[in-house]
Amino acid sequence: MSDTARCTLLLALLFVAGAVPVVPANAKVYRPVDSILLNCGSTSDGLDADGRNWVSDTNNQHWLVDGGRSSIMTVADRLETLLPSTIPYMTACVFPVDTAYNFTVDPNHRHWLRFLFYPSSYNGIPPENFRFSVSTSTGLILLRNFSVWFTAKALTQAYLIEEFSLPRAPAGFFTVTFTPTPPMAMSNSNDDDDVTYAYVNGIEVSSMPDIFDDPVTMVGFSDQKVDIATTQTMYRFNVGGGYIPPSKDSGLARYWYNDTPYVLGVMPGVTYDAGPRFHIKYPSDVAEYAAPALVYTGSRSMGPDARVNQNNNLTWTMEVDANFTYVVRLHFCELLLDKPNQRAFDIFVNNKTAQSDADVIKMTSERGVPVYKDFAVHMADEPGDEVLWIALHPSVALRPKFYDAILSGLEVFKLNDSAGNLAAPDPLPSKMLAQAELGAGEEERSRNSKHQANKKKAVIAAVGIVAAICVVVYHHHNKRDRELSGSESHSSGWLPLYHSYTMRRQGMSGHLGGNQLTGSMCRHFSIAEMRAATKNFSEELVIGVGGFGKVYRGVVDGDTKVAIKRSNPSSEQGALEFHTEIEMLSKLRHRHLVALIGSCEEDKEMILVYDYMEHGTLREHLYDKGGKTPPLSWRSRLEICIGAARGLHYLHTGARYTIIC
Repeated sequence: MSDTARCTLLLALLFVAGAVPVVPANAKVYRPVDSILLNCGSTSDGLDADGRNWVSDTNNQHWLVDGGRSSIMTVADRLETLLPSTIPYMTACVFPVDTAYNFTVDPNHRHWLRFLFYPSSYNGIPPENFRFSVSTSTGLILLRNFSVWFTAKALTQAYLIEEFSLPRAPAGFFTVTFTPTPPMAMSNSNDDDDVTYAYVNGIEVSSMPDIFDDPVTMVGFSDQKVDIATTQTMYRFNVGGGYIPPSKDSGLARYWYNDTPYVLGVMPGVTYDAGPRFHIKYPSDVAEYAAPALVYTGSRSMGPDARVNQNNNLTWTMEVDANFTYVVRLHFCELLLDKPNQRAFDIFVNNKTAQSDADVIKMTSERGVPVYKDFAVHMADEPGDEVLWIALHPSVALRPKFYDAILSGLEVFKLNDSAGNLAAPDPLPSKMLAQAELGAGEEERSRNSKHQANKKKAVIAAVGIVAAICVVVYHHHNKRDRELSGSESHSSGWLPLYHSYTMRRQGMSGHLGGNQLTGSMCRHFSIAEMRAATKNFSEELVIGVGGFGKVYRGVVDGDTKVAIKRSNPSSEQGALEFHTEIEMLSKLRHRHLVALIGSCEEDKEMILVYDYMEHGTLREHLYDKGGKTPPLSWRSRLEICIGAARGLHYLHTGARYTIIC
């Protein structure tokens, strides 16, 4: 084997080790009484990539009421390489008429109900012709006039998972009915003869413990509580950690995703992983299935800089549906500190105080003991109510030893309304995405061509600095973690194909107080702020020059260092390309990619603001002959190689449309 092959194999093994979590040996899991995994439309049983066995609903037609006589068992017309597994996603049961599945279950338990969808054409039926509703025999409406194709496209996902938690079924069974949407009920239908179908690729039914056993207090209304009956999972994050597949969950077969894309602003905090040998001690009032130990052995904190932390929040923003009540569950576990008032913080939900002076050690008495808190909030149908905010801020009044905040896990559940409804309209794709895909005439197609070309330029620019960022992460993040904990951080930046539970999002509309194009992850700066940050674009602050224009070192918000990229009026890049770069880069969130902080489009200026990489480039660290930078150890070099590969992997598979570099 050549040296190159050995190196490639070593890196591959490291990547696998980073991608697959290890369950602590002492972890106890919930054992479901009922566990049904249906491989819909298939003629055979099979294992998915996670090792779970899916049974055929074709060979076991007792699941389908009337044997599914009108159903079409078929295979997807194309294979999407980003699918996590061909089973159950590549086969589907297509329903031209109302069709029901019947499930016999234990009447003493709640149940998870999950639908797995892969947007494709089936049996020659175009994907846009699949539009349907899903209801249960208990009167619940789970999905209404739902299009997998349009939803997946709007959310830029390769597949969808819809997860619901159902109350007990006293009769010992419940049915799930798929109903094709009548053509006249389709708002985008111009032809009453349009034929619609329903379909599903996979169905999971599994008993679950009652994780919602107590009423939850409404934030801002201490005298109001909500009872939890049926829920839809909107988000589930392993905060500061990597993806946890169902097989690594604590028996509830949940999907836990990395929270990085939803952390807002220039203060994403630092992550810490205590490692698989750290012992999590579940107290008597927190069941071991509340969240797997892998969630509690990692966390995201604000970092050790008390002065910065006192002037900032650690914030997550998530798009939700208006006119529904949501339960937010925050998971905590103190991994580093062991005394009260060493770290205390306030919890805000939608800019309202949910809890003041939260101290994990006061709640648990010792390090390594998990705890979670539930808060309920109603999202009205007002401007800005499609975004749910979670923010943590140090409790300055208590004067704790460390002005900091931490979080280990985050879940968001939608509650059914008084009519038993959980359905919401399909999300809308961004205006820029619609323009890029539809086009109009030769002029529009030409502009779209430039649009696509600039996407590649924008991505190449991002990729070109992956290695430099690895240097910064290695020196900067680990340094900050060691300052707080006295040991090296083992945080993982591995992001597999990023897929969250499908959010019924209605599209961004400037609800964050900034430019519409920047969305929830990009801030709008005024030209006055840009001039102040760069001392009126002083030549002394120029740190780079490119075809786009000059790049300046600057400072915003008093002490936050940034890199400011100012367009040259003679540059070939126009407004469309500028907006495209914002649209693309504002969606990229990874610890090994430079973050786009914001933009400025004012007084004919086009300016992009990035996180400032103050430790220089990889080249400077490798080839500096003047002795200004210390030589990198082989371990550091290996960390940089792994980090660069992870950044590239995220660009290749972490967002759709896939970015190939």
